[in-house]
Amino acid sequence: MKLVKFSLPLILILIAFTAKSQEVNPPGKKIWAKSFLNQKAPEIVVDKWVTDEPKLKGKFVIVDFWATWCPPCKRAIPELNKFAKDLKKDVVVIGISAEPPEKIQKMQTPKIEYFVASDPQRRMMKQLEIKGIPHVIVIDPKGIVRWEGLPILPNYELTEEKLKELIKKYK
Repeated sequence: MKLVKFSLPLILILIAFTAKSQEVNPPGKKIWAKSFLNQKAPEIVVDKWVTDEPKLKGKFVIVDFWATWCPPCKRAIPELNKFAKDLKKDVVVIGISAEPPEKIQKMQTPKIEYFVASDPQRRMMKQLEIKGIPHVIVIDPKGIVRWEGLPILPNYELTEEKLKELIKKYK
């Protein structure tokens, strides 16, 4: 009986430690997609790269699903540009639109300073069951989704602080 009394607290500590080591979507955070948090991300497959194709090995990858006609998507671009510039040692930012490359290239404002691709077939969007954009996932170097959601959602924004915390934890 003593063994049971001793092992139950130990088991509870191990469960608490394991739960703490995983990312969670906080209560109240709405995402308009199937949750892939702490799961293997779908493979990044696009129809055509509008920019050069990025090298992803050993990097955290921010994938932004967006459109040229979407005002919230455009509002997120300057922050994504900042991440691409300030965290380039550890992070690659990719914008994927279902629009044709010509339409993406015509958009002048805001200027996108990260990698961009076109995928009219919406392959990743279908796998993630995305129902609203912008939608962002952050993938660690092992291919696991560590953050997901609307990057500018009040109280749940994707910030440089949050990215640095994920980099430190999962690099």
